[in-house]
Amino acid sequence: MKLAVALISLALAAGSAFAEEKKADAPKKEPTAAQKAQQEKMKGCNAQAADKKGDERKAFMKQCLSGGNAADDGCAAKAVDKNGKPLAGAAKSSFVKKCQADGAAAK
Repeated sequence: MKLAVALISLALAAGSAFAEEKKADAPKKEPTAAQKAQQEKMKGCNAQAADKKGDERKAFMKQCLSGGNAADDGCAAKAVDKNGKPLAGAAKSSFVKKCQADGAAAK
């Protein structure tokens, strides 16, 4: 019984050492052009969102990364109810959509 446990331990140790060696030998993959472009977009959006916090930042980043014009309209930040609480779900979506449409019509 002790011999079996010793052999299993030895096999596991050898297997993990082999796996670590194989990982170390694996070449580093360079990001694709699309991945590099996404990384640059994230850097730019992150820099623009430096002054935003919480839900406002989250909404801004989502719109910025999707290619929207979050920097121009500010509709997500204006999406609050009568008591000053942020809107959520369908109410927020409806408000932001109408706000952006009004902003586009004004231009």
